[in-house]
Amino acid sequence: MSHHHNHSHGHSHDHSHLPSERLGWAFVLNFVFTIIEFIGGVLTNSTAILADAVHDLGDSISLGLAWILSKLGNKQANHRFTYGYKRLSLVGAFINAVVLIAGSVWVLTEAIPRLWNPTMPVAEGMIGLAILGIAVNGFAAYKLSAGKTLNERVINWHLLEDVLGWVAVLIVAIVLLFVDWPILDPLLSIAFTLFILVNVLRNLWATIKLFVQANPDHALYRDVEQVLADLPDVTDIHHLHFWSLDGESHVLTAHLVVARDLTAAEYSELKALIDHRLAAYKLSHTTIELEFPSENCRDEL
Repeated sequence: MSHHHNHSHGHSHDHSHLPSERLGWAFVLNFVFTIIEFIGGVLTNSTAILADAVHDLGDSISLGLAWILSKLGNKQANHRFTYGYKRLSLVGAFINAVVLIAGSVWVLTEAIPRLWNPTMPVAEGMIGLAILGIAVNGFAAYKLSAGKTLNERVINWHLLEDVLGWVAVLIVAIVLLFVDWPILDPLLSIAFTLFILVNVLRNLWATIKLFVQANPDHALYRDVEQVLADLPDVTDIHHLHFWSLDGESHVLTAHLVVARDLTAAEYSELKALIDHRLAAYKLSHTTIELEFPSENCRDEL
């Protein structure tokens, strides 16, 4: 049976490996380029390039993780991971944030002392790297712009951000060719790094909220609560838990107390109605328990 089941789903699998192939290419391209950048940043003596390298490293990691996850994410839930593999993306986001914070701190320790003692970077080398950076990230963004998944859209946005970062490096390098203002290099790297840090901390906060199973969407929570409260014969709702696996797939559990002892037919009817009303919210996992007036809630101590 399971063999046949796989066959019937063969078509959807063909689609799912398209994005993973695109992500794989973008990852390899970006990762190789990140290494070139770190070497280039050291050789050209430019902290702005190092700051960009750290940013690209972060994007390489998120591309690599998204690539692995697009392979794993379609795997079915099993005994060990009963909700499937969706939450791994949170672990990925967390690791990524830690790497970016560490890298950013390192760039700041390199760049801040240079404000008092600016050294002239090799502007020609910076221009070469910047043009390469615009080309590589532009190409990766172009490849991924065909992607439909949220992850691909988010990464695409990051790659466009990288292109802008490289445009800034290019402008500074061209200015440095004509003017002796070496302080522009550390200034640009500090501005760029602070921009990265603000974004990372925002994402880290969002990730931590999902980790501790905070309510992902207040309006949705209130809507669902209202829908359940408005059901016929329902007098009380408790243990309403609403959380998210990865920010997209939400989980809901609730206990509903009904006004009277329902017949089997009424019971089925109520369940069908709950099903119907919750369908609009596209929740991934729902568990709804009905309690009759005569019984005590199992979870109340």
